[in-house]
Amino acid sequence: MTEAFVGLRIAVLLPCYNEEAAIEQTVAGFRAALPGATIYVYDNNSTDRTREVAAVAGAIVRGERMQGKGNVVRRMFADVEADIYVMADGDATYEAAAAPILVQRLLDEQLDMVVGARRSEVEEAYRRGHRFGNRMLTGILARIFGRTFSDILSGYRVFSRRFVKSFPALSSGFEIETEISVHALELAMPVAEVITAYGARPEGSESKLSTYRDGWRIMRTIGHLFRIERPVLFYGGFGLAVAVAALVLAVPLAITYAKTGLVPRFPTAILVTGLMIVAAMSFMCGLILDTVVRGRREVRRLAYLALSAPGALSKVV
Repeated sequence: MTEAFVGLRIAVLLPCYNEEAAIEQTVAGFRAALPGATIYVYDNNSTDRTREVAAVAGAIVRGERMQGKGNVVRRMFADVEADIYVMADGDATYEAAAAPILVQRLLDEQLDMVVGARRSEVEEAYRRGHRFGNRMLTGILARIFGRTFSDILSGYRVFSRRFVKSFPALSSGFEIETEISVHALELAMPVAEVITAYGARPEGSESKLSTYRDGWRIMRTIGHLFRIERPVLFYGGFGLAVAVAALVLAVPLAITYAKTGLVPRFPTAILVTGLMIVAAMSFMCGLILDTVVRGRREVRRLAYLALSAPGALSKVV
């Protein structure tokens, strides 16, 4: 292990589902890159020989029965104790040799997360639909939260202990990467990106990601996070839309009343009144929920600050 990493507990976390063809190469790559690290393979109900191959390759093999990458990540983060966590997929597509660079960046700059942003040299490695979806989702996230990463869906990340142990991991599937990114942005954590190579899967290994199904789930996750993390914008925007609709309906009534002193379309007047009440209630809900979210964010921030920064660990060494 690099001299700077001596004394640090580094865990390599590899969530896997039917990766018999790639897991041996993945484990060997991280073993060579981080010789002193402990490599964990968390099998997610594989029907092939993933567990056996991983064990022979020298990894500690554990399992998670609840299907979905998010469920596996939740289990890994809860069970594994380490100072630095390196997470990647078990499909041998991520550049294992770049792991020391990502870990060193985390330590040198006292960061809580370093993302291995993907640069594909092979067209088949990173499908065009996935590229487009990644760019679109990244743009949406930037508009909602003000800042983002260039590759929010990368599964190659290095975390500090205080990130891992303060992350609630509520997602169940591939949307977990989006939740991880939002967690870092919401708590204003120090983070960085490092460009890493991204290769094609080995022969016999198949992607478990569905462009449309998982893309829709990620979009739902972003919408859900927007609702709970930015309630003033979410409910205030809805209230504004309702208020505008009410005003559009009210203009003819106001004109008629100004000319005749009568309100002949009484049902429309009732509808306008109801819409304005809904708009006011929606805006007030946003304000109340914003106070709740702020308190919850403070609690999460305190839980995050209860643990030492990774740079402090390296200085002790």
